[in-house]
Amino acid sequence: MGKDKKILVVDDEERIRRLLKMYLEREDFIIEEAENGTEALELALKNDYDLILLDIMMPEMDGIDVCQELRKEKNTPVIMLTAKGEETNRVQGFEVGVDDYIVKPFSPREVVLRVKAILRRASQSGYNQVDAQARNILVFPHLSIDHDAHRVTANGEEVNLTPKEYELLCFLAKSPDKVYNREQLLKEVWQYEFFGDLRTVDTHVKRLREKLNSVSKEAAKMIGTVWGVGYKFEVDDD
Repeated sequence: MGKDKKILVVDDEERIRRLLKMYLEREDFIIEEAENGTEALELALKNDYDLILLDIMMPEMDGIDVCQELRKEKNTPVIMLTAKGEETNRVQGFEVGVDDYIVKPFSPREVVLRVKAILRRASQSGYNQVDAQARNILVFPHLSIDHDAHRVTANGEEVNLTPKEYELLCFLAKSPDKVYNREQLLKEVWQYEFFGDLRTVDTHVKRLREKLNSVSKEAAKMIGTVWGVGYKFEVDDD
């Protein structure tokens, strides 16, 4: 899976960069390194990476700021490396578009599994269609999802989503009006690649709505909240 996939590893500790590079190169990933946030942002904006492993606590510019600036230009998947006890920073990370977290000290094998999982899901054209009659494009009032092109448009204008935001939208949209609680969404959308609290679901829903709303208020309203339960995809037939 790693063949031709390029990953940027960002950490101010050379020991950690070297360890991650060793394990990822065993899986045929192409690895580039950065030792601080400023260097990481410069490389990430200049080059096209398939994924970025980003430490949260670094000199010059921390991981939160790097991701926030990166999201203004690109939707490259980001896995944040964080120490135990940095829960506030993890919440901030999700708010700026981090796709997943790995807590230090970590198992290098776990990192490889998380990387593969996110890359696999980012490359998928939405959810797997099992109906032979199913189309690769879902069309709703104000919103369409092109699974083959991995593209979302609202009122004819493209909406730039991160891989996880896209997966969340696709999962909800495949079953209009079905209500999912947060535990179900964590299990179905994040699966084994994420072990976190339920607030990450709320944060991703919030960001998804904001991005849809920037293009179409009607499309944003399709992500409905069922208070005390969870979320659903609402289709207005009018």
